[in-house]
Amino acid sequence: MSTTAYQTVKRVLTAGISIAILILVALVFRPKPTAVETALVTKGPLQVTVDEDGETRAHDRFTLAAPFAGHLSRIEFREGDEVGPGTVVAVISPLPLDAREIAEIRARIAAAEARKDEAAHELAQCESAHQQATRELRRAQSLSNEKIIAPQALEEAEAKQISTAKQMNAAKSRVQAAAADVEREQAALVSLEARQSRPGKSFAIRPPTKCRILRIMEKSERVVALGTPILVLSNPDKLEVVVDLLSADAVKVPSGAPVMIENWGGPKPLQARVRTVEPYGFTKVSALGIEEQRVNVIADFIDSPDGLGDGYRVDARIVLWENPKVLKVPASSLFRLGEHWNVFAVENGRARRHAVEIDHRNPSEVELTKGLDEGTCVILHPPNDLRDGRKVLFEPQTNFPER
Repeated sequence: MSTTAYQTVKRVLTAGISIAILILVALVFRPKPTAVETALVTKGPLQVTVDEDGETRAHDRFTLAAPFAGHLSRIEFREGDEVGPGTVVAVISPLPLDAREIAEIRARIAAAEARKDEAAHELAQCESAHQQATRELRRAQSLSNEKIIAPQALEEAEAKQISTAKQMNAAKSRVQAAAADVEREQAALVSLEARQSRPGKSFAIRPPTKCRILRIMEKSERVVALGTPILVLSNPDKLEVVVDLLSADAVKVPSGAPVMIENWGGPKPLQARVRTVEPYGFTKVSALGIEEQRVNVIADFIDSPDGLGDGYRVDARIVLWENPKVLKVPASSLFRLGEHWNVFAVENGRARRHAVEIDHRNPSEVELTKGLDEGTCVILHPPNDLRDGRKVLFEPQTNFPER
C-alpha cells in the first residue's frame, strides 16, 4: 500500500472514531425522561363537602329535679332503662319538722310585727309634724300678706312643710316594707304547718312521657335540696347529630343540606339532613391553642341509627354543593403560575403546560371549566424542575386515583 493510501485510511478511521465518541458522549449526557404519575380528565360526579367531627345527641332531653327539699329514696332503675309516663322513677319524702326551726320562724314573725308597729308609730309622728307644719305655713302666709312678718319667716315655714311631707312619705314606705316582712315570715310558717299536717307523706316523681333514662344524677338514698337534678331522660326513638363548624364554614351550609355520617361503627355510612344552623356561636380552643369561633349545625337522621346512643362520636360530611356530571381534574395536578392555574398535559410523550380555569373543588378533585378536554392525560404532582416540552416517562391512567 502506498504512503498516500495509508494516510487516507488513517484519516478516515480517526474521523470515524471521533464521530463515534461524540455520539457516545451525546447519548450519555442527553436529558433523561422524567418519571411522572398521570391521570385522565374525565366527566363524573363531584361533591364539595365540609368534614368535621360530630356527636349524637338525644333530640328531646329533659331533667327531673327535686320539687322540694326532702329525703330521696334509692333509685332502683339503671341508665338505659325505658320508662313510661306512669312509672315511678324516684320517691322523695319531706324532712321531719324541726321544733327549733318553727320557733325561729315565730320569733322572726314577732320581730317583724314589732318593726311594723315601730314604723307605724314613726308614721303617726311624721303625720302630726306635717299637719303642724301645714298650719304654721297658713298662719305665716296670712301674716306675710299683712306685712307683719318678714319674707324670710315665710320661706322657713314653707321649707319646714316640705321637709315634713318627705319624712311622712318615707315613714309610709317603712310601714309597707315591715308589713311585707311579716307576710313573708307568716308564709314560711304556713308551709311548715302544712308539712306538719301531712307528716311523712312521700311524693312520687314520674316522667311525662315514654322515655329512656340517660343518666342518674342521684343514685343513692340521701337528703337533697330544692331543685337538685335527679334524672336525665330522653326520647329513645329520636337522635340528632351536632357538628360544630368554624363560623366561616357554617355560613355556607344551607338548611336541608345532605349529611353523610361515617366512622360510626356500622358497615356503611348513614344519611342525615341539616335541620338548622344555630344563630349563635361560641369560642373553642383548638388543639394548637388557637381560639376559634364555632357554630353548631344540627342534622336529623334519615337512616335508622341502630346501635347509636346519646353522646357517640361520628364523622360528618356536610354536602355544600354537588353535580352528577362535571368535567373534573385531579387537584394534585394543578399548580399556580402568576395569577392563573396551570396543569401539565402529556402530548406525544412530552409535558405541555396549559392554563386552565376552575370552579368548585374538594380535597381530591376540581371542576374544570376551560383549558382541557375530556380524556386529556395530565401529570399528577408535577416536579419543580419539570419544564414545558420535556420528555416524560409514565404509565397511562384510565381514571382518577381512589379518594
